[in-house]
Amino acid sequence: MASHADEPNRRDFIVIAGNAFAAVGAAVTMWPFIHQMNPDKSAQALASTEVDLAPVKTGQAITVMWRSKPVFVRNRTAEEVKAAADTPVKDLPDNVSRNANQPPNAPATDANRTIKGKENWLVAVGICTHLGCIPKGQALGDEKGEYKGWFCPCHGSHYDTSGRIRKGPAPRNFDIPPYAFVSDTKIKIG
Repeated sequence: MASHADEPNRRDFIVIAGNAFAAVGAAVTMWPFIHQMNPDKSAQALASTEVDLAPVKTGQAITVMWRSKPVFVRNRTAEEVKAAADTPVKDLPDNVSRNANQPPNAPATDANRTIKGKENWLVAVGICTHLGCIPKGQALGDEKGEYKGWFCPCHGSHYDTSGRIRKGPAPRNFDIPPYAFVSDTKIKIG
């Protein structure tokens, strides 16, 4: 059985060129449809935010927005850190840390809700886990509740200085967003 391949001719070239032209045309036509599925610049800008902590003095707190949510950043005093660290996890209504930087089942110790070496800084999503109110406790004159952290006036939930629920109808601790220190005085949330 002899096999014999024909020499390529003009027709073969035209078929290959036509198919290549159609493939490139289809890709160019589809590109706008594919590109429109990417997030726009405003959505990408909300994905992370950097916060300068230099102006925040010990005992002060600020609120920044991240993904349209208030994030409480508090520079806790040594007494607040000690009180939060000395609280036994068994005494907490919610004993899970709720920290995006920790495993999902990490206990709600103060150390698991902060970053090692920067324990004075607490960064938490400032939304009451009961019905989504914004708790008081950020301003110096605000009611901070029985545990000197935050107090939700909507239904009476009390949070400690580690953002853990201590009393009231709220079922969970404040969530800790993913964040990291990019320098000694700057954090990146998200």
